[in-house]
Amino acid sequence: MDRNGSGGLASKRSLRKNAGLRTYDENVMDELIENQLGSSKRKRHKTKEEIEKETETEALIALSLGFPIDGLIDEEIKAGVVSEMGGKEQNDYIVVRNHILASWRKNVNVFLSKGQIRETVSHEHDKLISEAYDFLLFNGYINFGVSPSFMSTIMDEGMEKSVIIVGAGLAGLAAARQLLSFGFKVVVLEGRNRPGGRVYTEQIGQKGNFVAADLGGSVITGIHANPLGVLARQLAVPLHKIRDNCPLYNPDGSIVDKQIDTEIEVVFNKLLDKVTQIRQMQGFSKDVSLGSVLEKLRQLYGVAKSPSEKQLLDWHLANLEYANAGALSSLSAVYWDQDDPYEMSGDHCFLVGGNRRLIKALCEGVPVFYGKTVNTIRYGDEGVEVIAGDQSFQADMVLCTAPLGVLKKKAIKFEPELPQRKLAAIDRLGYGLLNKVAMVFPHVFWGEDLDTFGRLNECSHKRGEFFLFYSYHTVSGGALLIALVAGGAAKDLETTDPTTLLHRVLKVLRGIYKPKGIDVPNPIQTICTRWGGDPFSYGSYSHVRVQSSGVDYEVLAENVASRLFFAGEATSRKYPATMHGAFLSGLREASCILRASNAMPSCIKKLGLKNVGPSNELLTDLFQYPDLLCGKLLFIFDPRSDDPRSIGILRLSVGKSNSQPDYEDTNHDSSTLPLHLYAVLSREQANRLQSVSGGDSGRLLYLEKNLGLKLMGPSVLGKLENSLALSIAKARRRPKYRVVGGLSTSK
Repeated sequence: MDRNGSGGLASKRSLRKNAGLRTYDENVMDELIENQLGSSKRKRHKTKEEIEKETETEALIALSLGFPIDGLIDEEIKAGVVSEMGGKEQNDYIVVRNHILASWRKNVNVFLSKGQIRETVSHEHDKLISEAYDFLLFNGYINFGVSPSFMSTIMDEGMEKSVIIVGAGLAGLAAARQLLSFGFKVVVLEGRNRPGGRVYTEQIGQKGNFVAADLGGSVITGIHANPLGVLARQLAVPLHKIRDNCPLYNPDGSIVDKQIDTEIEVVFNKLLDKVTQIRQMQGFSKDVSLGSVLEKLRQLYGVAKSPSEKQLLDWHLANLEYANAGALSSLSAVYWDQDDPYEMSGDHCFLVGGNRRLIKALCEGVPVFYGKTVNTIRYGDEGVEVIAGDQSFQADMVLCTAPLGVLKKKAIKFEPELPQRKLAAIDRLGYGLLNKVAMVFPHVFWGEDLDTFGRLNECSHKRGEFFLFYSYHTVSGGALLIALVAGGAAKDLETTDPTTLLHRVLKVLRGIYKPKGIDVPNPIQTICTRWGGDPFSYGSYSHVRVQSSGVDYEVLAENVASRLFFAGEATSRKYPATMHGAFLSGLREASCILRASNAMPSCIKKLGLKNVGPSNELLTDLFQYPDLLCGKLLFIFDPRSDDPRSIGILRLSVGKSNSQPDYEDTNHDSSTLPLHLYAVLSREQANRLQSVSGGDSGRLLYLEKNLGLKLMGPSVLGKLENSLALSIAKARRRPKYRVVGGLSTSK
């Protein structure tokens, strides 16, 4: 998703802008503003001029993050952050809010506390500090991301509430981390055997020449205010600005004349301007498509009449179809660009090493169960139940992040059925397709100075086939070239043999470079995506189809009975079809779930997972034969999976050594029995704990501070842990296991 659920960069108008080459970190806007206006660290003991200058700087930073300089956003108004709109209280609140935003942006790796803000703002504004801080914190504007300090600073509100999240994509992982930091018990159910959903980085190539290929979401679109840029900054991962030099080639391989290129690009943009003008003056019917209006205008004004001009215009139309993952004949002429006012500013970037680095970091400390294809979600006054195969998971609330394509296919059954209003929105919204052909070559034959180049097609119905090539040689670790296939051609690709596709794309490349005397070698490895046939997505990303509108995104985002919640790019009216839109929707729903849980009567709040966990007898039996042994820490895992991300249970025994388990004698005085504490973690986290120095105390400190995990007594283990324990017990029935040197072997 990047105007996408599975693609690269596309502007709704023209792909190409004016800029140069740069590889940099995310804090570009912050540095620019600070350099222009200066900054200082504290508000106390400053001159009036210094305070005014700092306030102006902070207002500009807030503006870059989507907040008005002199007003409140809709969410703040709904939250009632001030008692009266307008006047001094609101003005003071805005100054405090901007100060908090700017303070966190200075160091996004550190948890910003309310106490730190009080040190820099006069005590007379304590109420405003609380209002602004709580709003920004609980709505995901500060203290979000992948810094270990966020997961270790868990709010202790005595919560016993639990949430099941369906889907480990950007939306699900963002919500999971946020809810864990709020103190919720969370589990994520993922149907695939990997996290990320439509954000998928694959290692392709051969030994000694592997590259990271983003086969799904790939481009961070607009770096200013983009939360994915914050994640990159926290991970110290550099970003590569996509250079705007994008030469276009004719079907015969010759380069497009620059003058004609410029003229047709102007024509394309004027046609879109005319659509907007007519819409504002007289409007369109909801069943009128953007494609039909553009074609009528083209004929009316007599533009792009020659074959070469028509082919060039078709390239821009293919780029438009790429931006919306849908044919122009299905896009609404009224609302196709309804999200344009919210488009994030700044450069478009690749992440060095691929977006898997973001996904991997987001998974840290989050309990994800893979291979759990959810088929039923039940919800009601007593809580929720999620069915995945023959397993049942129960909790207080459920967050569904399934893609719109899955909802359209009715692959998940909801009991009771979703409200008719939501079903209608699911049906109306468009959900399209973008595919890729990724190729790893022995070397970069297309030139080190290019990130993109395009190719025109002879036929309009094939205009989206290999119309744009992305070069990832600057960020992937090798000579990786990805051809995009959009519009109707993306659907044709789904049923075309991969060998045939490879021959076609090589014919295109050799047609461009052979006349230049450049040999195009055969690729080392090629991968063709088929997102339309993927049962966990059934497509790429959403768009506003004819008969639909931006309101449908909001309807899809509505919760049902404060038990069933929805997130994902197709629930984001402002940022649909983008990776950051998916991420922000997860933060949004975490906030909604927190508010809903706080509104529950106390007798319902405490239903959750209490006293429904695995029995002491089952745990005793399982830990008699641990898979890993490290000091007083014992670990058990499902023996059917060696995946580092697979989940297991850790136990710490206090009061008796774990080195020689002996549970045969059941006549012990309870006062002499050890106290057992538990945590759920992945194999990878267990291996990291093994390597920690400082003995058990060092490992426990690492467990809490670095992994963000808390040890629990057996009485607070829930059905989620019970399902895991039962699964391990079932897998262990044959053969038995014993510990040898810290590793498990069968006997």
